Amino acid sequence: MTKEKQYIIDEFKIEESWRLFKIMGEFVTGVEALHEIGPAVSFFGSARITPDNPVYKKTEQIAAQFAKNNFAVITGGGGGVMEAANKGAADAGGASVGLNINLPMEQKPNPYANIQLDFNYFFIRKVMFVKYASAYVVMPGGFGTLDELFEAITLIQTLRIRKFPIILCDTKHWSGLVKWIQDRLLSEKLISLADLDIIQIIDQPEDVVSTIKRIVVL
Repeated sequence: MTKEKQYIIDEFKIEESWRLFKIMGEFVTGVEALHEIGPAVSFFGSARITPDNPVYKKTEQIAAQFAKNNFAVITGGGGGVMEAANKGAADAGGASVGLNINLPMEQKPNPYANIQLDFNYFFIRKVMFVKYASAYVVMPGGFGTLDELFEAITLIQTLRIRKFPIILCDTKHWSGLVKWIQDRLLSEKLISLADLDIIQIIDQPEDVVSTIKRIVVL
């Protein structure tokens, strides 16, 4: 091996070691900022939904009701559904948390989070969503929303975290997915019937809030 190749390998090892410290630093920052947040609801949904979309307005309304009922609202800190939830919570005088991820496109911090954190690593951000949430509200979204949804379902299914409510809001958007889960996964015995109880579809904002309030002890 040449000295040049050995130098490159050594530099790579040093860079990897320092990355561990960056990861630890993000965990510490998140824990310090959120450990006293109290009961909270994590919102997921598309960053591409605009303020004139009914989903944006419904998200804002649901988040405001949670804030008025002493729940903090946690989002990914970006636009679309995340912005709507942060806006609803902030306007209602509640704790509005934005866990922003640094991406080359799409993700820009919205101005409505009164607790704003920035992350470079998706997996650390996901830990914060789960660790400090008493419930999930999942609005219509794309691949990122599905990723966050199914990770939460899997953690509950495998007993890695406590069972908490996962509400899918918008029957029109989610009913096809739930039917596919029933028709394919359940019928082929790839999941159990009890696994279907992890999620539920609810449309009305007041029903979303009341359902979670019945389960979560403030």
